[in-house]
Amino acid sequence: MVARPEVQERLTPGRCRLTSGAGVENDRWSGKERPDPEAQITVMRADVARVIANGQPLFLFGDNLLVELDLSRANLPTGTRLRVGSALCEVTAKPHTGCGKFAGRFGQQARDLTNSEEFADRRLRGLYIRVVEPGEVGPGDDISVLSRPGPGDE
Repeated sequence: MVARPEVQERLTPGRCRLTSGAGVENDRWSGKERPDPEAQITVMRADVARVIANGQPLFLFGDNLLVELDLSRANLPTGTRLRVGSALCEVTAKPHTGCGKFAGRFGQQARDLTNSEEFADRRLRGLYIRVVEPGEVGPGDDISVLSRPGPGDE
């Protein structure tokens, strides 16, 4: 769990609240002039982050949730509903490609790899979710798939 109150600032709370208005509690997303609900909460696979970080702290990624979950499009298509701790969330269509800060911290090669067409369906850089119903989440809480869109729904 990571909240980013300011640029370059990271908090790693033991638990936090997820809401549709604020996203992750104490995260700067809600303070933007026009917060994009399609980019409310960033999620990345922890195993991919560990390889890229090469021993550096995982909070450097700035992703709100680092998870042990298959984030591929096949497993979590757009519109998939997830129970994240006690919150209800939904996978959004917006691609999560990282930013210049990602390349600055981990190298352009890492950014190129996570955004390569070859691995696009695996979403190595992660994905975005939005909060449908508020709740709390903390490290070790379950994330479960509640529903996936049917064929043609995506």
